[in-house]
Amino acid sequence: MRIVKLKTVSKWLVIIGAINWGLVGLLGFNLVSLLFGGWPWLVTIVYILIGVSGLWGAYAMLTKKK
Repeated sequence: MRIVKLKTVSKWLVIIGAINWGLVGLLGFNLVSLLFGGWPWLVTIVYILIGVSGLWGAYAMLTKKK
């Protein structure tokens, strides 16, 4: 049950990261910095979590694990 929740959170983090970088590329608008800009350490943690989620998703895709 815990792994299912972790996978769900990971997928949402990847989606949020993709939307954020799409906004940065298209409009120069960084949503994560806007939301958490007052706390630079929190922005860093969010980016690290998004990166780890992306790596986990890539690993799962390449090894055919869901």
